[in-house]
Amino acid sequence: MSFIVELSEVNKVFHTEEIETHALNDISFVIEKGEYVSISGPSGCGKSTLLSILGLLDSPSGGKYVINGFEVGALNPRRMAEIRNQEIGFVFQSFNLISDLTVEENVMLPLTYRKGMTTKEMQGAALAALEKVDMQHRSKHFPSQLSGGQQQRVAIARAIVGQPSLLLADEPTGNLDSKNAEAVMNLFDQLHSDGVTICIVTHDPRSAAHALRQIDIFDGMVIDDRHLDSQGLVA
Repeated sequence: MSFIVELSEVNKVFHTEEIETHALNDISFVIEKGEYVSISGPSGCGKSTLLSILGLLDSPSGGKYVINGFEVGALNPRRMAEIRNQEIGFVFQSFNLISDLTVEENVMLPLTYRKGMTTKEMQGAALAALEKVDMQHRSKHFPSQLSGGQQQRVAIARAIVGQPSLLLADEPTGNLDSKNAEAVMNLFDQLHSDGVTICIVTHDPRSAAHALRQIDIFDGMVIDDRHLDSQGLVA
């Protein structure tokens, strides 16, 4: 059995002046290769903190996190940045595209931190990723020339261009209308069917319903973890 993510009794404590806030309390679960997982819960429940830890943007205060065989606690900051670039693709609510770069250049960006790739190879990988999200025909456009749904498609292409082990999405439909939100979630379904391991953090039950495994967080703890079949029934 191949685990992409292994969390064991992970805690996160924030200290501000004399206040100690426990954002995560003994979080333990694994994500297998090829799984499609949603993490849901109310505002302030800890899901964004958990996503930051999963994405190597923050470190746990305690416990153990292993991603694709790399134990995070043993990594120095430089190595952590390398692992983040190689193993994780990010999709954010606000797209986070760079306005003065073309669509193609935005998608190429994560590859510029990879050693040994030529510009031609990066361009080829970017166009292949754009084809997967049906945006190759807009490769020379700038973000301002795209709709919100199109920008999110480009952001997804950027996230998958380096063939990461894990695709993390933070409220990926939060800035979209219902039609574009459904189109983006259908794209995640297609990526999952192609073998991509996906973890989305969302408060939207319609988005969470696309995942075949749903984890609920409340007060920094996992309160439910259920696997669903293709009909959405508990397996």
